[in-house]
Amino acid sequence: MSEPVVIDGGDRACVRLLLELRGRLADLPPGTVVHLMATDPAAPIDIPAWCHLTGHAYLGPLDGAPTPTYALRVAADAVPTASESPWRTA
Repeated sequence: MSEPVVIDGGDRACVRLLLELRGRLADLPPGTVVHLMATDPAAPIDIPAWCHLTGHAYLGPLDGAPTPTYALRVAADAVPTASESPWRTA
């Protein structure tokens, strides 16, 4: 099993964070596990909702991480979202 890809979303608002995440996931092979660090207070709600919308598997928060970190697995058949909005399917 390969190491997860770590993406540091820092303090970006979730819209910017999800736009960046969408671009980064597009370059990863299906099945890749990603650990997304995000301090936006909406992240615990927005990240699982976005995964549900797009088909990526939300694996949950990582316990004990020094920064809030959320795990997901890249889907082979992810649903694309609109270029200007990560909340709308294309």
